[in-house]
Amino acid sequence: MSNESNTASQEQVEEVVATEVEVETGEATVESVTDELTQANFRIEELEQQLAETQAQLAERKDVELRAAAETQNIRTRAAQDVEKARKFALEKFANELLPVIDNMERALQGTSADDEATKAIHEGVELTMKGFLTTVEKFGVKQVDPQGEDFNPDHHQAIGMQPSAEFPANKVMMVMQKGYLLNDRLLRPAMVMVSQGGGSVDTQA
Repeated sequence: MSNESNTASQEQVEEVVATEVEVETGEATVESVTDELTQANFRIEELEQQLAETQAQLAERKDVELRAAAETQNIRTRAAQDVEKARKFALEKFANELLPVIDNMERALQGTSADDEATKAIHEGVELTMKGFLTTVEKFGVKQVDPQGEDFNPDHHQAIGMQPSAEFPANKVMMVMQKGYLLNDRLLRPAMVMVSQGGGSVDTQA
């Protein structure tokens, strides 16, 4: 009986020892798994941070490329505009120098008459020369502004004064003292004009 009791006790002890070993082994396994999970989490966080940094760098690079492309396009546009302006208005100074020549030819026409035999040849010659001259400069964008009878336009006309007129309605150009000129629709010189005040007559009595 004593031997059976001892055997039973020994088996119980072995079972307890085995259980403790299993528990210790289990605890060690849990700690190992926990460590691995912790390391994995650290690695995931590290990779996520690297991904975020890479995405930020890509976004910044894309922004720089877009700004560079936009700036390049702006430079091209400005250059094209500058070339167009230079092409259109390169003759501005030269055209301004030609205006007094045209003015002198008009004065010559006013000082001669096609009905006067003494000045008829001169008048016709000057008139023909001036028409050809105006046709030539028009090919280069120079256009004459002769607003006789038109509405007064402060953008193209310079009013010398205003007078009552029974012939012209108010704000109409009743007289052109000096014609104006445009270069490619940009004003070279305004036309010098007298503007009508409308109905009535000029009082010439002393």
